[in-house]
Amino acid sequence: MIKAVLFDLDGTFADTAPDLCYALNLMRTARGLAPVALEVTRPVTSMGARGLLNAGFGIQPDHPDYQAMRDEFLDLYEQNLCHETVLFPGTLELLAVVESRGLKWGIVTNKAERFALPLLEQLHMGSRAACMIGGDTTGKLKPHPEPLLAASRKIAVAPGACVYVGDDQRDIDAGRAAGMMTIAVTYGYLNGSDPAAWGADAVIGHPRELLDHLGVCRT
Repeated sequence: MIKAVLFDLDGTFADTAPDLCYALNLMRTARGLAPVALEVTRPVTSMGARGLLNAGFGIQPDHPDYQAMRDEFLDLYEQNLCHETVLFPGTLELLAVVESRGLKWGIVTNKAERFALPLLEQLHMGSRAACMIGGDTTGKLKPHPEPLLAASRKIAVAPGACVYVGDDQRDIDAGRAAGMMTIAVTYGYLNGSDPAAWGADAVIGHPRELLDHLGVCRT
């Protein structure tokens, strides 16, 4: 029986793409460049700075300017964490049912704690989440299972009684390696991939559809 729901953050729990694109465009504006459209950056949002800087400037981590531009990008993003970021439609309703049934829920993300923790607070979710495991919490990043196992220990729910929900192949790989049920979402960023090919236990197109896989009746 599922006793806890764990979510990836960017592209699964919250739509962070607009604010990440905004930070990128601040950099482009400072260099006299026109802004890039959100439609260009949204698909690579889950790749973080690496994906955004490649979309905005065509540079990879081996570029000599990459580290300095990455630091600049992250500083700008930290100053603009939650201007347009919102929970995906249906997430609040999903959480209300999950909580009413006594299930725990939390966040496991590759986003560093310096961004993820204040973002959850600004979304008014910090006190409701049973845990928040960031990309630097354990020293391991998904697809390594350790962040998910750390969440399991934090909330005192066995991995086999947890479900992990994500919008990237590495989310599903991490969840499977941790021994959790896995749910892929089609409404996230996807990084150009097909969720049906990830090997998840189920694929959903809306947050409320998760309830069909938890043994929880909709209300």
